[in-house]
Amino acid sequence: MPLELARRAIPYTPFDRPLSETTVALVSTAGVHLKSQEPFDVLGDGSYRIIPSDSNASDLTITHDHYDHTAGDQDVNAVFPIERLREMVADGTLKGLNPEFFGMMGYTLKLKQVLDETAPEIAKKIERSSTDLVLLTGG
Repeated sequence: MPLELARRAIPYTPFDRPLSETTVALVSTAGVHLKSQEPFDVLGDGSYRIIPSDSNASDLTITHDHYDHTAGDQDVNAVFPIERLREMVADGTLKGLNPEFFGMMGYTLKLKQVLDETAPEIAKKIERSSTDLVLLTGG
């Protein structure tokens, strides 16, 4: 796709707020969830999990068979940078974090569910929060 066509097809909103005045939410399709939550169906899952932003990284796991998550198994921050974001708040780089982060699988046989239900639900939760910026990560 030529660059000019891509610019017209993909919505783009410049972000000019200083990060030190920005509250961030994290949305990941890497299959991250709390160990206490129901694992994703690796054959294709259209649901999502809410992960409190103050969760311990050691309480997180990855359920996803469609990418090599060896690095994420060793340090979940490789695909879900929860501790790095908290460090950025602590040092003043970021203003804060949305209380809820979101994990889902990027592979699904339930694309219609993701497009019609899951993504809009996550978007509504973020829109109703004080979030200024969403960090999206994949697996």
